[in-house]
Amino acid sequence: MGTRTYYDILGVSREATLDEITSAKNALAKVYHPDANIHSNIDTTAYMQEILEAYRILSNPDKRKKYNLKLSGGRERVFRTYTVGPEPGEEKSTSFVTYWNAACRLNEIVSKSSSLMEQNSKREGLPLKIFKRLGRPDKMDEDVTGQLNALSLKAIQYITTLKMADIPMAYWHPDAMNWILVRWGQKQNMDYRTLFAKYDAHIEHTMSSAEKMKLRSQSRQFHNSLKKLLNYAIQ
Repeated sequence: MGTRTYYDILGVSREATLDEITSAKNALAKVYHPDANIHSNIDTTAYMQEILEAYRILSNPDKRKKYNLKLSGGRERVFRTYTVGPEPGEEKSTSFVTYWNAACRLNEIVSKSSSLMEQNSKREGLPLKIFKRLGRPDKMDEDVTGQLNALSLKAIQYITTLKMADIPMAYWHPDAMNWILVRWGQKQNMDYRTLFAKYDAHIEHTMSSAEKMKLRSQSRQFHNSLKKLLNYAIQ
C-alpha cells in the first residue's frame, strides 16, 4: 500500500464517522466493481480488494484504534473536527479519492438544495406572496432558508477542497470524476491532472452529438444550481 493509508483509499478524513466510512465504501464499490468496468476493458479487481480491506479495518472500532496507533507511531492522536490542510509535520495526501469524494458530496448537496428550492417555489402561491408583502414571515419559508444556508456552508468546504486540488469546475460532475477515478486507480502514482485532457478526448471521440449536448446541459444546470445555493451563504 506504500504511503497511502486506508483513509486515503476511501477518501475520508481520520475523523470520519462509521456512517461516512460506510458511505464512502459503498460509493466507491459502485464505481470500482469489476462488473461496472467490464465493457471498458479495465480490471479494477485489485483496487476493489483494497477498498474492502480498508473498510474491514476502519469499520471495526478495535481494529481502527490499533491501525490509528500504528499510523501515529504508537502514540495516541488527538483528532480535530475539521481541517483544511495537513497536520504539522504530515505530508499532504495526493489521493484522488479524497477529491472524488468531495465532488460526490457537493453534487448531493446541490441536488438536495435544488429539490428544496423547487418544493418551496411550488408552495409559494398567491396567498403566501400577499403575506410577504404585508411583512408577515412564513415559518416554512424561514425553515427552508435555514436549511439552504447550512447546505451552502457545507458546499463551500467541498468547493475549497476541489479548488485547492486544482480541479476545474468543469470536471466536478459525476461522469467526469468517476471516469478519472477509475483511470487513476490503475496507476495511482500518476498526476491525476493529466487525466483531464484524456477525459475531454474520451468525450470527443466516444460520445454522440446528442450525448455531448446532454452532458453540457447537465453541467450548466449544476453550475446554475450551485450559484443559487451559494447565495444563501451570505443571507
